[in-house]
Parts: sequence; C-alpha cells; structure tokens
Amino acid sequence: MNFSVLLGNSLEVSLGAALLAVILGASLAYAFARYRFPGRQTGLFVLLLAAFLPLVAFMTPLYIVLSILKLRTTLFGLTIVYTAFAMPFCIWNMRSAFQAVPKEVEESAFLDGAGPFTTFARITLPLALPSIAIAGLIAFLMAYSEFTIGWLFVEKPNTVTLAMAIYTMMQGLGGPQPWSYMGSLALIMSIPSSLSS
Repeated sequence: MNFSVLLGNSLEVSLGAALLAVILGASLAYAFARYRFPGRQTGLFVLLLAAFLPLVAFMTPLYIVLSILKLRTTLFGLTIVYTAFAMPFCIWNMRSAFQAVPKEVEESAFLDGAGPFTTFARITLPLALPSIAIAGLIAFLMAYSEFTIGWLFVEKPNTVTLAMAIYTMMQGLGGPQPWSYMGSLALIMSIPSSLSS
C-alpha cells in the first residue's frame, strides 16, 4: 500500500474516533456531573466496568451491529469501533472536569439570562477545555496505535491503517523482512505520541 493512503486511513479513523468520543462523551459527562436521575450510579458503574473490560469483549456485539448496518468493512465502521473503546475513559475524565467547575459560576450565568445550552457552551466548556483536550488526545492515540481488533473489521487493502501495515510487515509473510521500510514507518508513526508527551 502507498504510505499516503495508510497515513490518511490512520488519521481519518483516529481523528474521527477522537472527535466523536469527545462530542458524545461531553454531553454524557456533563449529565453525569450535574444532574441526578434514576440509574445514574448504575450507568457510572457500567461505564467504569466497560473501561476495564478487554477490547475482545466488544468484538462480537460490534461485529453484529456493524454487519447489520453494512458498515463493518468501511473506515467509518472502524471509527465507530474505536469510538466505543474510547468513550468510557472520555466520559469519566470529562465528568471530573465538569465537577471541578463551580456550580456558582453556572448559576451566575443563569441569573444573567443565559440558557442551559449557552451556559454549557460559553462557561462550562471553556473552563473544562484542558481535560477535554486530554480526553481527545488519549482517544486519538488509542485509535492510532490499535491494530489487533481492526483486522476483524477490515477486508479491503485500501482500508488498512498504518499500525496494521507495520504489524503485517513484522510477520514477514514468508519473505525477507523490509527492516528499513518498517523502521521508517515506525518512526513516522511515533511522531504523534512524541508530540503529545
């Protein structure tokens, strides 16, 4: 595969998963942080349990759901898979960030005439932005470096990601190991991890 295709697939899947996990996770995290509703504690426990479950536990339900939706072999389907893996961590991380924002700040915005959405978008969200950025970064790195589960959802060569390509080269496939090419790919792939640290 062409390197630009591999890198493009990896970035499309990783950035998409990070964006979806942050957008969906922020609304859930805010609800868990600020509101009291039936099943709240149970929902938090299920999310915590899902964060500790191995990735293999999600394979069968995701395989069935994405096969029904005809999305299993697409990059968008792979993005959904990685989003599901990152959501529990993102929700717990952002929930703590929203809880750290004083309620008095939001109440002051309400007194000034701001609605719930305006208060969330203009007051709470900017104050919690550092933790949200960390959650998005972790979600990106989880999707960017994962290759084992992805093989279940990828069938076409043009949907292979960079991590999957490096793993395939390491297997050798009965031929000589392309160490120089593999080393170059591994070095390039490590750039986002290096920049994040």
